[in-house]
Amino acid sequence: MASFPVSKTCIAVLVLVSLAQVSMGSRKLASLVQQASDLLTYHNGEVMQGDIAISITWYGTFTPIQKSIISDFLLSLTPSSQTQPQPSTPSVRQWWNTIDRLYLEKAGKRKKKTNVVLANQVSNDKCSMGKSLKTSQIPELAAEAGPKKGGIALVFTAEDVAVEGFCMSRCGLHGSDRKTDSVYIWVGNSAAQCPGQCAWPFHQPAYGPQTPPLVAPNGDVGADGMVINLASMLAGAVTNPFGDGFFQGPREAPLEAATACPGVYGKGTYPGYAGGLLVDPITGASYNANGVHGRKYLVPALFDPSTSTCSTLV
Repeated sequence: MASFPVSKTCIAVLVLVSLAQVSMGSRKLASLVQQASDLLTYHNGEVMQGDIAISITWYGTFTPIQKSIISDFLLSLTPSSQTQPQPSTPSVRQWWNTIDRLYLEKAGKRKKKTNVVLANQVSNDKCSMGKSLKTSQIPELAAEAGPKKGGIALVFTAEDVAVEGFCMSRCGLHGSDRKTDSVYIWVGNSAAQCPGQCAWPFHQPAYGPQTPPLVAPNGDVGADGMVINLASMLAGAVTNPFGDGFFQGPREAPLEAATACPGVYGKGTYPGYAGGLLVDPITGASYNANGVHGRKYLVPALFDPSTSTCSTLV
């Protein structure tokens, strides 16, 4: 696994290139370039460990292929022993194990290896709350999936659904409710609204160095972009579910396990360049992790608090 140091100046520049890594919901664009003064540390709060049940609300219209791209990514986090053949390395599972190693094992409350179990899925194709949502409505949509206690509810919004702050300041968010001990994540499909921000590097960047876009590994810029943002939010949710786990900077606008390495996917990253990635010889698609059912994905680098470097799979 490659790793390299990232200076605060580089982090500030890279954030401008990729808004896909913004988490925790309320940061505005102007604040994204502010440099955090603290190191990414553990604040002695809860983390998520053991078996984590994932429930999903699909809000709006998603094709079966789009759903399978995202569902297969979730299954790739902890592939079943019955999955034949097992994904080759580098793999999504290897990336997930890195979160265990760099964060969860060091929380001092170790239970057992963190596994993801795909549970309930519901579809709200008719958009019962309309196609212009407030962030305050996300928890209600998350509840539709009937999340398990100690699990995570995922809300995915289709490309024609606008969400407060989407594209302007974030591509996804995660939050929680201590009263119900629940955690939720929202990620939007940016294909029609802001692919240059939330689906980079699979689309020409909205600003910054104008390098050619990469070929999406599963042939869908919107869904492949959603996987990047979902991975980033999952990393933040399990390591900082209630705002007192692992993070850097102010609690209301933290940098977390993946968001502390914005725009970094492979070794040698610099503004406008996602790093040295693997390339499928047949499709020309770029990726850095293998998944189940022959899928390939691009997952973000994870910040290593012990070395202050961004750890990548390639």
